[in-house]
Amino acid sequence: MKEAVARNLLRALRDHLAVADEDSSDGSYLIIPVEDGIAQLGTHDPTTVASVLTRVLGQTDIVKHLGEANLSDELVAAMRGAVRLRELQTAVAQLRYFLENGEASEQVYQEWCMTHSWAFGNAYVMRDDVRDVSPSDTIDLLFSTVIAGYRDIVELKRPDADVLRRDESHRNYYWSADVTRAIGQCHRYLDVLQEEAHQGLRDHPEVVAYHPRATIVIGRSDDWGQDQLRGLHGLNARLSGISVMTYDHLLNQGERLVQILSQRADEEPEFEELEQWDDESD
Repeated sequence: MKEAVARNLLRALRDHLAVADEDSSDGSYLIIPVEDGIAQLGTHDPTTVASVLTRVLGQTDIVKHLGEANLSDELVAAMRGAVRLRELQTAVAQLRYFLENGEASEQVYQEWCMTHSWAFGNAYVMRDDVRDVSPSDTIDLLFSTVIAGYRDIVELKRPDADVLRRDESHRNYYWSADVTRAIGQCHRYLDVLQEEAHQGLRDHPEVVAYHPRATIVIGRSDDWGQDQLRGLHGLNARLSGISVMTYDHLLNQGERLVQILSQRADEEPEFEELEQWDDESD
């Protein structure tokens, strides 16, 4: 055996010994040669490598430094995409856990929505930290629209609140008292926001509202039939500037985004793929 071959064998044995000494249990191993600080992926799929590394490391703060490392662009992009997908999967699982375990606190859902505003669809690019639109009016969430940057409102109510009532004598659905109150509340917020922010809020000139809209998230619809979904759509169609959705609709919208990104895991995530919630899709 030549000296160069022997040295390569020695290095390989040391690497394998380090792995063997860590844990004697069975496992899967992925070996990525690194030459001059650059990872040589060979036939390994970058997305698969990134997914494996993400699961093993479990520390997303490491990933943010990859851009400074001399790794291939494909690996960095795949790693970022895998981490983002994992974040969304975790967020959706958290919302599902809240709903399935009967969590009813508005504060819990407000914090979730503030952290994961992407769940409201691609019509919005960001949320504002501003919530006070007048000295006496504090809204739950303000979102900036993609097209013009004008602000819209999201009002969150309890998931255990009623959404629809049925009038058996006339065979139709109508808004519950909880939703009716929320609609009235949003009407006031929309009027105040239009008046106070049509040229920008006094202390936040970047917050501009022009014919704002409001979305109310309230109640559950996981056990609804087509008749109730149709009733919700009809009632929404006759509202002006306000729409009502349930927390299950919000959950379904988040799950849809995760599904899209999972199917396109070999590409850079494109959040434009997720459309804003439409009750016709239920």
